Amino acid sequence: MFLCQQCSALLQLVKHLHFFALGFSIMQKIFQCKTCRLCLPCLKASTLFLHAMADVRKKYAENVDGLFFVDRSCINCDTCRQLAPQVFAEHQGEHSYVFAQPTTAEDTQHALQALIACPTSSIGTTEKLSILSALDSFPMLLEGSVYYCGFTSEDSFGASSYYIQRAQGNWLIDSPRFTPHLVRKFEQLGGIAHIFLTHHDDVADATRYAAHFGATRHIHERDAAAQPDSEHIFKGDLPIQLDDELVIIPTPGHTAGHSVLLYANTFLFSGDHLWWSPMRYALSASRSLCWYSWSAQIASMEILLNYSFEWILPGHGARKKMTPDVMQASLRQLIARMKTIS
Repeated sequence: MFLCQQCSALLQLVKHLHFFALGFSIMQKIFQCKTCRLCLPCLKASTLFLHAMADVRKKYAENVDGLFFVDRSCINCDTCRQLAPQVFAEHQGEHSYVFAQPTTAEDTQHALQALIACPTSSIGTTEKLSILSALDSFPMLLEGSVYYCGFTSEDSFGASSYYIQRAQGNWLIDSPRFTPHLVRKFEQLGGIAHIFLTHHDDVADATRYAAHFGATRHIHERDAAAQPDSEHIFKGDLPIQLDDELVIIPTPGHTAGHSVLLYANTFLFSGDHLWWSPMRYALSASRSLCWYSWSAQIASMEILLNYSFEWILPGHGARKKMTPDVMQASLRQLIARMKTIS
């Protein structure tokens, strides 16, 4: 590793800060310095400092005493509750909090993954911890060649994003935060050839990823104002068969140009069209979060009955795997419930 004199001084300053107060902007300057050369292990170690953690002085009173806490910057996006449901819960529909401290190494790993993925750096610890193992778990393999990216962005209200590794070219579905760690991991997996954007809410840092990897962005024209220079702006409401494994299915409702991506008749990247609700123990959609047309969203949901898939991989809400038959039955139940809501 080689660091210039200025960056060496900055690094020494950072090392003397308490873990949850480490300076994001200081380490960013070191990463961006064109004079310095950081080897991969040093880059990994330095990434410890790139997550400006929560402020213990601002933690919620609801947190149980112990190692982890959530502070008042939480936006209640649900990321931590998905990654570490043994540790984090929702308080009165307003924010997340620590309802139980981790008691096993596995629980601690999941809590650290939540800390890293949190879009607002709202999770902190009262002691110094190494997060290298949790960091290296992202992107997180779900099944086959499909990954969950983590590193959610406040710009997309903590929306989940995904990555498909394919011989024909890798796909990013919606966008995580642009971070050195994910860039390196994506490079190791073969880069990004395409970025599919389900709708205008969840584009986050898609522009930066597209520029870095030379990727083609795909977005519906009715939501293209969020990425007006996208390389592929598609139109209409008919499905688009991209190849023998990938199908774009326009699903207007949540937004006018909302679309989902079906991969290998197994994985449905559903954006904010539908998700799994652990509370209902059912597929779910939201009338109050439908920005364009509820009737259009119901019609779009019915279109999905024409397809077979096993995974729901949403932007917001929980992921879920079911057999195709159970998925179809759950989808029909959701449509029936939606039709009772005006």
